[in-house]
Parts: sequence; structure tokens; C-alpha cells
Amino acid sequence: MPDTLDIQLKRLLSERIRYYNELGIYDFYRREPARANISAELVTTPELQPAKRDLMTPRGKAAVAVPTEENIFEVADSKPESGITDPVQALHLIREDLGDCTRCRLHKQGRKQIVFGVGNPKAELMFIGEAPGADEDQQGEPFVGRAGQLLNNMIKAMGLRREDVYIANIIKCRPPGNRTPERDECETCSPFLMRQIAAIQPKAIVALGAVAAKTLLAINAPMSEFRGRWFDFRGTKLAVTYHPAFLLRDPRQKKETWKDLQMVMKELGMAIPAKGAE
Repeated sequence: MPDTLDIQLKRLLSERIRYYNELGIYDFYRREPARANISAELVTTPELQPAKRDLMTPRGKAAVAVPTEENIFEVADSKPESGITDPVQALHLIREDLGDCTRCRLHKQGRKQIVFGVGNPKAELMFIGEAPGADEDQQGEPFVGRAGQLLNNMIKAMGLRREDVYIANIIKCRPPGNRTPERDECETCSPFLMRQIAAIQPKAIVALGAVAAKTLLAINAPMSEFRGRWFDFRGTKLAVTYHPAFLLRDPRQKKETWKDLQMVMKELGMAIPAKGAE
């Protein structure tokens, strides 16, 4: 193999590193490959199939064959918002990059518009749900229907306003019939959410429901194992609680949700009111 990487190999390496970064994997080990085989291995592997997400944990480590002649991080393509310190500007660039997205099947299945996110770009607290519903698809803003009204009450019970936090979803288009997002839809869309999180840099994230928790943490577990504890998500603390839509179906779980929110408030140094939201 020549001493310098050819253009195709640079591109393939860049795509692989970018994929791992979007999963929250930043640490890599360097190991000396068999020089005669590295180029063929990377080029002939169909679409550079990555390790299964279910086996990965946040901030995990991956061993990647890296030629010693060149640092692959220097050839990775940068995002439009790279180097931008103002979160308002960064979010604007991410939204522009998303465009009128046609990256997955949902753009052909009745979505009216993309639901990007709303709130304070400098928020210390971020709520992440599953997907837009009919009201959100109509208005272009997450959590504006019945579940959104309940989320507003939850935020108010914490002593905050909706404008103080940032709210987004794992995917940005409404699935037909409000069905649960498919795994490939989450994998296609969630990298834009990861970039939003990186731009906002919240002190804490609350994942609303199992779909959000499983996608963000790449862990397949029941809600009982997610709740009541903190997870590390790219250096940010992440808690999991019930989705407001679930609470509308089972109001008995509101007390448990309030316990989760109190845990978040304590972490953020917030005073805990005597009563929570009803």
C-alpha cells in the first residue's frame, strides 16, 4: 500500500469515525494492521457495517485499524457548526443542514413538516421525547398537544418555564398513525439530535419514555431499570422518566414521574416545591 491514504480510503475512514462519534464513541485504540490487507478490508466491506448498537454503551471504546502514516481524525469531514461557540448560530446551521429531509421513508408517509426542536439554546435542562404527533406535525413544534400540555405542567412544577428548557425528539417527522419509530428511522435521524445536544451542552437531559432512553443509551432494558438513576451521556447526566403520553393513559404514574423530576432538580441545585404537577 502507498505511504499516503488514497481519496476513497480517506472517505471510508471518515465515515466510520463519524458514525462512531454520533453513537457517543470518541476513544479509539491504535493497532498495527497487516499492511497488505487494510485497504482491501475497508474498501470491500459492504457499507462498512458497524458493530451492533445493542452491544455498545455510551462512551464505549472501539478498536479500529489505523494506518500509522496519517491521523484519520485530520481527514474526517467537519460539521457546518464545527468551531461555532454560539449555540443559537450552531442550531441554525444544523437546521439548515437538515433541510427538507428525505433521508428516511417518513418523508413519503404523510409528514407535513419537520419538527426540529424548541426552547432555550443555552438551556441547562433538555427534554427528549420519541417523535412528533399530529399536533406537532401540524404546528412544527414538539410537545404542543395533550402530552405537551402535561409536559408544560411538569416543567412548571419544577419551577421553570417552557422557554427555560430545550425540547426535542429522537426523530423529527411524524410516523404514520403515531406508530413507534422504527430502528432505522431512529438511526437515520438521531445524529441531528446528537448535534443539537452538542450545541446546547445542557447540564442534564431527561429522556421521556423507553424509545428515547433506548436510542440515546443504546441499552435495551425496561423502564424499571432506566428510572431512578443517572446515566452518563457523552459527559452529560441523563435521567429517564415516563413519557407524558403514557401518563395520560396511566395517571397513577405521575407520582413516580415527580420523583424522577425531583432527582433532576436536586442535581441542578434547584429548590424542590412542596407539591408537584397534577
